[in-house]
Amino acid sequence: MNRQIVECVPNFSEGRDMNIINQITDVVRQAKGVRLLDVDPGEATNRTVVTFVGSPEAVVETAFNVIARAATLIDMRNHHGAHPRMGATDVCPLIPVAGITLEECAELARRLAKRVADELSVPCYCYEAAALKPERRNLAVCRKGEYEALPEKVNDPDRCPDFGARPFDEQLARTGCTAIGARDFLIATNFNLNTTSTRRANAIAFDVREKGRPVREGNPITGKPKKDADGNVIMQPGTLKGTKAIGWYIDEYHRAQVSMNITDINATPLHVAFDEVSRAAAARGVRVTGTEIVGLVPKRTLLEAGRYFLEKQHRSTGIPEADIINIAIFSLGLDDLKPFDPKEKVIEYMLDADEQEANRLVDLTVAEFANETSRESPAPGGGTIAAYMGALGAALGTMVANLSSHKPGWDDRWNEFSQWADKGQALMANLLHLVDEDTQAFNRIMAAFGMPKATEADREARTQAIQDATLYATQVPLRTMKESFAAFEICRAMADQGNPNSVSDAGVGALAARAAVLGAGLNVKINAASLHDRNTAESLIAEANELIRRANEEEAEILKIVESKL
Repeated sequence: MNRQIVECVPNFSEGRDMNIINQITDVVRQAKGVRLLDVDPGEATNRTVVTFVGSPEAVVETAFNVIARAATLIDMRNHHGAHPRMGATDVCPLIPVAGITLEECAELARRLAKRVADELSVPCYCYEAAALKPERRNLAVCRKGEYEALPEKVNDPDRCPDFGARPFDEQLARTGCTAIGARDFLIATNFNLNTTSTRRANAIAFDVREKGRPVREGNPITGKPKKDADGNVIMQPGTLKGTKAIGWYIDEYHRAQVSMNITDINATPLHVAFDEVSRAAAARGVRVTGTEIVGLVPKRTLLEAGRYFLEKQHRSTGIPEADIINIAIFSLGLDDLKPFDPKEKVIEYMLDADEQEANRLVDLTVAEFANETSRESPAPGGGTIAAYMGALGAALGTMVANLSSHKPGWDDRWNEFSQWADKGQALMANLLHLVDEDTQAFNRIMAAFGMPKATEADREARTQAIQDATLYATQVPLRTMKESFAAFEICRAMADQGNPNSVSDAGVGALAARAAVLGAGLNVKINAASLHDRNTAESLIAEANELIRRANEEEAEILKIVESKL
């Protein structure tokens, strides 16, 4: 299931006093639903950059709390450092990682800015994607004049903060102002070269970075830069939008690299940058040997890369997620300098490690799952098993699609079968999620029955909770029925058009899908029987019966196809 993940990178105007820094970061460490990824204090800049991720609600709440803590600990009247700044929390960007758009993050940033101004009395500017004025998309415009200019700016209608504007007073003198915004995820990466030449690395960087290189008079290397009528240096743009890059030599690795920041991963995904740097390097007699990712990346970055390289090979992309990630690792050379562990470099996997649900059924071995089902506890029960059978049905259809995609002599049909395999992988993921959700639904009913019933109010609340949990426990197996029914389409296509040597596997997939639909249907009916709202109950049962009827027809038709080819 696609969850929403947001990254937050607040910058605090304190980089020397670890006592203060730790008090601020402890707010993140103690927050629920977020993970602290990095704390980077700088003595010369007197600034600390903190990075944490989590669900949108948890990240915004934590951001508010760390801004509040910084406002009580940092006195801007005593601050001096090399980095531009205007507040105790100087900037606080929200960054979409997964399942959420930049526009949605911008709206969250505006709400956060208003709350910070209203509840903490810290005036806020909104910048980048959250900007309320076009010119304020540029952070430098918001921060112009820095902290020292605030006494004039906060009273100037054209330069005052977007939220919380007021006369400069002692409290504002202490906290300063904060810029809150939203921006795209930035990937910091280095492309390893088989050369020690910084000059060659720089030339490649200038070839590809968006800014490009200066146009020169005469000699393209030593000639005088050309300027336009306004005296600005004329630039020859590079080939990659949304990138900044330079070349350097790294003593530790005894080689040169093209160091790149990809500031717009939608315009230039990592795999596109890799291929283009490789092309530019080859044109100069240099080879890219691998890629080094600095910091963390969203999972989609590696999944997009893996699918890209699979498609270049005319291979099916409908394979397990871990296999796609491995293709990305091999293709990008992510383990060129050191072992690359996705669990330590992919944001979603790091969160999964923190939020791993205890005793998830899908994490058990096949034998453990069977043993757990056989015990005298009522869950996992039939609904859970139905969801798992549905997942197996989808898996078998997907297997046939992948075998067909790679069948010798069928090379021109690889994409056709890859699309079927992609559908199957999505169905499997949804049904595996339902394996545990069905058991959780039963547990909610048990929890509701355990509620107190000493008073009339208690009894009313308990009855309502039981009914709500029962409705949920009826809807979950109905979802299992729908997802399992969708597996018939894949199994039918594979029985009819897929690798004939695997036609029996498509047939077994159809059998499993029918068992899943009928099994989940029994759970819909037994739970619906306990609903007081009979109109809702009858509607759910009618929908289940229709799915059962159609499942019986689908299975029979698919088995006819299978039998005709055996």
